[in-house]
Amino acid sequence: MIALFRLLARVPMPVMHWFGAGLGWLVWALAPGYRRRFRANAQSAGFGPDAYRPAIAAAGKMASELPWLWLRPHGETVLPRVLRWEGVEAFEAALQAKKGVILVAPHLGSWEMCGQAIGERFHERYGPITALFRPARKKWMAELIAAGSRDRPGLQTLPTSITGVRGLMRTLRNGGYTGILPDQVPPLGQGVWAPFLGRPAYTMSLLPRLAQQTGAACFLSVCERLPRGAGYVIRFEPIVGTALTDPKAPLEDAAAVMNEAIGRLIRSLPGQYVWDYARYKQPKADAPEMAEVGGAAR
Repeated sequence: MIALFRLLARVPMPVMHWFGAGLGWLVWALAPGYRRRFRANAQSAGFGPDAYRPAIAAAGKMASELPWLWLRPHGETVLPRVLRWEGVEAFEAALQAKKGVILVAPHLGSWEMCGQAIGERFHERYGPITALFRPARKKWMAELIAAGSRDRPGLQTLPTSITGVRGLMRTLRNGGYTGILPDQVPPLGQGVWAPFLGRPAYTMSLLPRLAQQTGAACFLSVCERLPRGAGYVIRFEPIVGTALTDPKAPLEDAAAVMNEAIGRLIRSLPGQYVWDYARYKQPKADAPEMAEVGGAAR
């Protein structure tokens, strides 16, 4: 599998995106459960077919990017593929303030590209971007990701454990920065219920706790995929003056503010959101070490 990914990593990105778009539509045609969940989530958020159809191909494009992102030839960087940076001045000003920065990066566009590009651009001046990372359960996938993460500039990972969360808090308090995927269902006990695109969703409390307890600045971030493999645009938008960064605000209010900001970002780019994710499912208990992660940020 690693050898196959290395081979695919040498295929031009426009070709991979063309292939990925076809793969996205093939999965749509052959997986009725996937299709029902995708359509139901998009429609409940108020989007019709014209708005959500591009996300079918985008899901396949996301998968087709992974070989290059994980196993590209040595020496190649992602930065030349980012054609524009919007709002980057405010983001860099927050890094310069040395009070910590949290990137609120939902499953929208190419979030893998986003993290790598930010790390490559800023690590020499501000250190690596730090993220919590949970190894894949399947051995071949874990080996594939490990092979692709070696010597990647600008990225530091911490385990999804109490130790990792405490390390993340130290990073922010020391003026570092992190990126968190906030729109996934956390294990039972690590979240609160808050509106998300018009429906109640169990929402992670980790990000609001980190923001409230460290005083870190919060920015929405997204890497928009341009048509026909032409490149990417990375955007930053500050989230200021809200319950998300107010240490006295209830977590439910902070989570609602976070979800509202994420929803606003998704509405600006519905054709690149991962609509098939079971965002509204009931949370489940996790392994004991994970069950205490939320408490580590208290």
